[in-house]
This record gives sequence, structure tokens and C-alpha cells, in this order.
Amino acid sequence: MHNKKILLIDDEEDILEILSYNLEKEGYLVTTATNGNDGIELAKEIIPDLILLDVMMPEKDGIETCQELRLIKELKNTLIVFLSARSEEFSQLAGFEAGANDYVVKLIKPKVLTSKINALLQLSSKVTQDAKVIEIGDLKIDKDNVKVTKGGQNFLLPKKEFDLLYLLASNTEKVFKREEILERVWGNDVVVGERTIDVHIRRLREKLGINTIQTLKGIGYKLVV
Repeated sequence: MHNKKILLIDDEEDILEILSYNLEKEGYLVTTATNGNDGIELAKEIIPDLILLDVMMPEKDGIETCQELRLIKELKNTLIVFLSARSEEFSQLAGFEAGANDYVVKLIKPKVLTSKINALLQLSSKVTQDAKVIEIGDLKIDKDNVKVTKGGQNFLLPKKEFDLLYLLASNTEKVFKREEILERVWGNDVVVGERTIDVHIRRLREKLGINTIQTLKGIGYKLVV
């Protein structure tokens, strides 16, 4: 994790100090900002590997800040994680809809948060969109041979189920929206029923485990690591 850059954006100085201390101990290069506008300018300048972002801030809140960050093409591979005191479901949904990779409530302990960031960045480094073989825990997906292995057991999946699983596994930090799944797995020229994705998700869960794929209501699906 050495030389990985993290940008912290929060209007609470004590939060910035505590997080900076713990992350720098792990070898991260940490930069801080106390508002959304400054955070956006710093992100353009340093191109961080991960941005930890508060929701409630003066001038520009975290949701708007995240939306603007996602419009910057140089930051397309940057992970954005919300760290907020707000735990309501609608706040978390708003965060994911704005383009966040994860949403963490501020009650989390600094060491646990650091471990979570370590895991996110390690997975981001290992898994790419063009990987021929993706390995996540005991799950192995071989694109060339259309083969899936989990816990030492082989699974022969129909092509659309395989394509759907591969898409979700290609970026485990991302919540894939239903529209994107339909476009990338079924294609724009294919007309399918609105329940098609749900059926395929259910079948994958039955075969690979009920907790393999997470549903975020009103947004889409994410592979659980």
C-alpha cells in the first residue's frame, strides 16, 4: 500500500487528524480538505487512489461533491467512500447513486476503517475489467474457458449467468445499475423482460450462495467479497 494516495474531505478537523494519523501509519500518502470545493481541486491535482468523503459539509455537501468528482475522467479509477454520521437508508442510497463505491457510518473504529480501506485498495489493484481470470476469495472465474469454481466445486453456468457474474466480479467496489447490466450482458438490441436480471441473480445465488450478490434497492447489484 506504500505510495497509495488518499484524499480526506471532511469539515471536522479532529476527524481529519485521527484518520490521517491511522492511514499514514499504514504507509498511505494522505491529503486533506475541509470542504467540497477544495476537495475537488485537490483531487484534480493529486489524482488519489481513494477519496474518503463526508456527507454533511458547508458550501457543497458530499453528494454534490461526489457527483462532480465522477465527471472528472482522470478520476475514473479512483475509489470514493462516504464516511458519514448519517445512517439512514435514503442517505446511503443517495451516496451510491452519486457514484460512491462504499458507504461507512462514522461509528466505525479507525482501525476497522483502515482495514476496510486496505481491502478495497488491494482488490482494486488485483481485479481489472479485462482480467482473463478473476480470483476473489474462494471464487475463481475463468473467462476464456467460461468456467467458475467456488470452494473447490466447479459450476457450469449458462452464458448469460456467467456474463452477469463476470461483470459483477470485474469491479467489486462498484454497484452495477440495472440499465448498465442489461446493456453490457444482453445488449441494446435485445428486448428482455424487466424481471430477467432478477431471475438470473436468483439462480446465481442458489448455485454460489445466498450472500454472494447484494441487492441495493432502487439502484442495482454488487458482488459481496
